[in-house]
Amino acid sequence: MSATWIGTRLCLILGFAASALSHGTEPGEQEVLARLAESETNILFWSQADRRIGFRHIAELLPSRLIELGDSPSMLRDAPINLSAVRYQVEGQDYALSDYLDDPGHVGLIVVRGDDVLFEHYSDGNDRESLWISFSVAKSVTSMLIGAAIKDGFIQSIDDPVVDYLPHLQGAGYARASIRDVLRMASGVRWNEDYTDPASDVARAGGANGVTLLNYLAKLPAEHEPGATFNYNTGESNLVGQLLRAAIGNNAATYLSHKIWRPFGMEHAAYWSLDEVGGGELGGCCINASLRDYARLGQFAMRDGVLPSGERVLSEGWMNESIEPSEGYEGYGYLWWLYDDGSYAARGIFGQLIQVYPDDDLVIATHGNAGAATGTGYRIHQGALVPAIRAYLGER
Repeated sequence: MSATWIGTRLCLILGFAASALSHGTEPGEQEVLARLAESETNILFWSQADRRIGFRHIAELLPSRLIELGDSPSMLRDAPINLSAVRYQVEGQDYALSDYLDDPGHVGLIVVRGDDVLFEHYSDGNDRESLWISFSVAKSVTSMLIGAAIKDGFIQSIDDPVVDYLPHLQGAGYARASIRDVLRMASGVRWNEDYTDPASDVARAGGANGVTLLNYLAKLPAEHEPGATFNYNTGESNLVGQLLRAAIGNNAATYLSHKIWRPFGMEHAAYWSLDEVGGGELGGCCINASLRDYARLGQFAMRDGVLPSGERVLSEGWMNESIEPSEGYEGYGYLWWLYDDGSYAARGIFGQLIQVYPDDDLVIATHGNAGAATGTGYRIHQGALVPAIRAYLGER
């Protein structure tokens, strides 16, 4: 999920001056941000209180590239529905929506059907203007940008070998892997994604990029046939970002702005974190965006990458192909999680979520600050609440 690099680089970021600290922060927040900027603590181990401030101001803590806003944002319509009667169950116990909203892990929840905002709730200082770090939600955005690059002719085929675009990996474990394989996290290359193990690959290279990433991945052996075995791999999603930038000859934030952010009518400018000042975006992590624009990303995916003008951005049928179950794991597509109820989702650690229900024209998105990166009760409750909201709306 591209987290370790954040903690080890915070103290190295230049330009974290009073002007940055004073932008959109209260005095107490400035103190926290200054402390985080001087700390080498891994972001996985920030306190929940520090994350509530730090996650909202990541672009002030880390090198980031602006995702520019267009001139004509599309405004979602406020059409509130009372969801207080929504109930869900966890381990046989009954809960209400209010229980989820009262959880310290909750930061923001939005429910959008069509262009109508049916429900929107924020906590602890966040509001509809707040940007929040996406973590692995960015993987699904990178996947869509691959679809745009195919439409634009920068990538000829999803079955092209990775080494055609990244010759640095010739002769390595990725020598036989295709773009399709890495989008499905099924390259066959060995990778350890254990967030609790400081010696794991994700701890050592989850935030690597550029030549550093390629050098690391080039040393990893192939353990399985490409395409056959699913192995969740943040390094591999950063590799997809590297491949995207190599194919388009541009940076990913500018491409995202020109292909999706501006023409689709996002409401707020956003940022994409970089591996270093002037470096490349992490394909697997860290777009920092408002909750309403999280939801718009879900709408863009649900509409198969077609703009309100009718112009197609993604290659035709790209999203349908992206959410086809893979050979290695039926619950995963091209960097999207797939569910038995026909929905699909972009998910990130600490509770970030964009869940798309195409049959219902429904998107449910969250900003989260769960007690830990993974494996928390908050995430379990979220997994039960979201389909319960869908079911409740389906009855009305």
